Amino acid sequence: MNFLIEFWNFLKIRKKYWLLPIIFVLFIFGGLIVLSQGSAVAPFIYTIF
Repeated sequence: MNFLIEFWNFLKIRKKYWLLPIIFVLFIFGGLIVLSQGSAVAPFIYTIF
């Protein structure tokens, strides 16, 4: 949790708000891959990449 607070302070101080959508999309794709491993949906998700 400390990392998230420090990261938010970094974005706020340096005004790098454009990084938020990139980080958000990376977390979504990472979660999608982790949750779909071993399921029937996995071959379809791997074709995206």
